[in-house]
Amino acid sequence: QVQLVESGGGWVQAGGSLRLSCAASGRTLNDYAMGWFRQTPGKERDFVATLTWRTGTPYYTDFVKGRFTISRDNAKNAVYLQMNNLKPEDTAVYYCAALRLPGIISTTNYDYWGQGTQVTVSS
Repeated sequence: QVQLVESGGGWVQAGGSLRLSCAASGRTLNDYAMGWFRQTPGKERDFVATLTWRTGTPYYTDFVKGRFTISRDNAKNAVYLQMNNLKPEDTAVYYCAALRLPGIISTTNYDYWGQGTQVTVSS
């Protein structure tokens, strides 16, 4: 079992930045990918970014490349999402998730999820 707790969401004006954090506990993450997804009301949950814990290799969806950066802190068992140049269309609830590998990293078929944190970007 992996417990995930997100933090760092909030309100920001367009062009601003936020950093989301996800603290993981329960087991070691060497065999996992740690990802971020987002969801707006009435829509499906979309893949944003993920990284494989063992190697730290990141993967991004096209609409955040160049603006968002996913990273990890092995000592703290935490994963982060640095979001720069935010746009109103980035407004969503952001979820942290853990996928036991091997698996498809860009779908919602992750094994564990956090409770989500709201990000609101005003124009």
